[in-house]
Amino acid sequence: MKAAKEIKKVPIRSSLATTGEIAIMGKMLPVGGIQQKVRAAYDAGVREALLQADNQKEAGGLLSYVLDGIELTPVSTIDKVIEFSLGYASTP
Repeated sequence: MKAAKEIKKVPIRSSLATTGEIAIMGKMLPVGGIQQKVRAAYDAGVREALLQADNQKEAGGLLSYVLDGIELTPVSTIDKVIEFSLGYASTP
Protein backbone atom coordinates (compact mmCIF):
# COMPACT_ATOMS: atom_id res chain seq x y z
CA MET A 1 0.00 0.00 0.00
CA LYS A 2 2.85 2.34 0.77
CA ALA A 3 4.27 1.80 -2.73
CA ALA A 4 0.91 2.71 -4.29
CA LYS A 5 0.74 5.79 -2.08
CA GLU A 6 4.17 6.94 -3.20
CA ILE A 7 3.44 6.34 -6.89
CA LYS A 8 0.08 8.10 -6.84
CA LYS A 9 1.09 10.80 -4.32
CA VAL A 10 -2.29 10.34 -2.65
CA PRO A 11 -2.62 9.62 1.09
CA ILE A 12 -4.05 6.27 2.14
CA ARG A 13 -7.32 6.57 4.07
CA SER A 14 -6.53 6.26 7.77
CA SER A 15 -10.00 4.96 8.68
CA LEU A 16 -9.54 1.87 6.50
CA ALA A 17 -8.17 -1.61 7.21
CA THR A 18 -7.73 -4.61 4.97
CA THR A 19 -6.95 -8.26 5.45
CA GLY A 20 -6.40 -11.18 3.11
CA GLU A 21 -3.63 -12.97 1.30
CA ILE A 22 -2.42 -11.67 -2.06
CA ALA A 23 -1.74 -14.34 -4.69
CA ILE A 24 1.07 -13.91 -7.20
CA MET A 25 -1.36 -12.68 -9.91
CA GLY A 26 -3.04 -10.15 -7.61
CA LYS A 27 -6.07 -12.15 -6.54
CA MET A 28 -7.10 -11.69 -2.91
CA LEU A 29 -7.41 -15.00 -1.04
CA PRO A 30 -9.45 -15.61 2.13
CA VAL A 31 -7.77 -15.88 5.53
CA GLY A 32 -8.85 -17.13 8.95
CA GLY A 33 -9.68 -15.25 12.12
CA ILE A 34 -11.85 -12.65 10.39
CA GLN A 35 -14.09 -11.98 13.38
CA GLN A 36 -11.08 -11.25 15.59
CA LYS A 37 -9.46 -9.06 12.94
CA VAL A 38 -12.59 -7.03 12.26
CA ARG A 39 -13.22 -6.62 16.00
CA ALA A 40 -9.64 -5.40 16.51
CA ALA A 41 -10.06 -2.94 13.63
CA TYR A 42 -13.32 -1.70 15.14
CA ASP A 43 -11.67 -1.28 18.55
CA ALA A 44 -8.86 0.71 16.89
CA GLY A 45 -11.34 3.17 15.37
CA VAL A 46 -11.37 1.81 11.83
CA ARG A 47 -14.65 2.58 10.06
CA GLU A 48 -14.25 0.45 6.91
CA ALA A 49 -12.59 -2.93 6.41
CA LEU A 50 -11.80 -4.45 3.04
CA LEU A 51 -12.28 -8.21 3.21
CA GLN A 52 -11.73 -10.90 0.64
CA ALA A 53 -15.23 -11.62 -0.65
CA ASP A 54 -15.31 -15.19 0.70
CA ASN A 55 -14.62 -13.89 4.23
CA GLN A 56 -17.84 -11.82 4.31
CA LYS A 57 -19.93 -14.74 5.63
CA GLU A 58 -17.64 -15.29 8.64
CA ALA A 59 -17.67 -11.57 9.43
CA GLY A 60 -21.47 -11.67 9.52
CA GLY A 61 -21.25 -13.52 12.83
CA LEU A 62 -19.93 -10.46 14.66
CA LEU A 63 -21.98 -8.67 17.33
CA SER A 64 -24.47 -6.21 15.88
CA TYR A 65 -22.85 -3.11 17.41
CA VAL A 66 -19.58 -3.99 15.66
CA LEU A 67 -21.35 -4.58 12.33
CA ASP A 68 -23.22 -1.30 12.76
CA GLY A 69 -19.99 0.57 13.43
CA ILE A 70 -17.79 -0.70 10.61
CA GLU A 71 -18.48 -1.03 6.90
CA LEU A 72 -17.34 -4.36 5.44
CA THR A 73 -16.44 -4.06 1.77
CA PRO A 74 -15.74 -7.21 -0.27
CA VAL A 75 -12.75 -7.18 -2.62
CA SER A 76 -11.38 -9.85 -4.92
CA THR A 77 -8.17 -8.30 -6.32
CA ILE A 78 -5.31 -6.18 -5.06
CA ASP A 79 -6.29 -3.59 -7.69
CA LYS A 80 -9.58 -3.02 -5.85
CA VAL A 81 -7.78 -2.84 -2.50
CA ILE A 82 -5.51 -0.11 -3.88
CA GLU A 83 -8.43 1.79 -5.42
CA PHE A 84 -10.39 1.77 -2.14
CA SER A 85 -7.28 2.59 -0.10
CA LEU A 86 -6.55 5.65 -2.19
CA GLY A 87 -10.20 6.68 -2.13
CA TYR A 88 -11.21 6.47 -5.78
CA ALA A 89 -13.07 3.16 -6.12
CA SER A 90 -16.79 3.20 -6.69
CA THR A 91 -17.66 -0.52 -6.66
CA PRO A 92 -16.01 -3.59 -5.11
